Amino acid sequence: MMTADQLVALHKKNVTTVFDLADKTLAGVEKLAELNLQAIKALLAESAEHTQAALAVKDMQDLVALHNAIVQPVGEKVASYHRHVYDIASGVQAEVTKVLEAQAQEAHKQFLALLDGMVKNAPQGTEPAVAAVKQAVSTAAAAMESVQKAVKQAAELADANLKAVASTAVAATKTPRTAKASA
Repeated sequence: MMTADQLVALHKKNVTTVFDLADKTLAGVEKLAELNLQAIKALLAESAEHTQAALAVKDMQDLVALHNAIVQPVGEKVASYHRHVYDIASGVQAEVTKVLEAQAQEAHKQFLALLDGMVKNAPQGTEPAVAAVKQAVSTAAAAMESVQKAVKQAAELADANLKAVASTAVAATKTPRTAKASA
């Protein structure tokens, strides 16, 4: 059985963990907000430049050239923006996962310590039942660890695939297109 001091310490640790997770999440939100502000500023500046350039166009050939100059880098910029968003989200997710995994390991240790304490005060003959519970908890912890490893591997594979697709998409936007001239 846990003492009052142990319960207070556990609650303090849990509150600290919750605020730590909130800080990490808020830092990610701040990074996303900063990224969005930078994107908006760049978009406004580019829009002003493009508008001025469009007003200076004198013939159709210049208009087509301007259009191509504006459209071609858009794919790369969008891919770059999404890469940044993904990196921020992945970073926050990794930090949160690290905290939660440490919390789960600590809870596992505390539960086993609690079982050991209960065994000391339990009547004789309960040792096999306690051993079975400990074995079940250890098996569940091992299964959870296997699942976590599989999820990490899947996330790494998805990350690699996403980067490959993004690179292909950016390369495709750089490929020059030939416009059909209409007479």
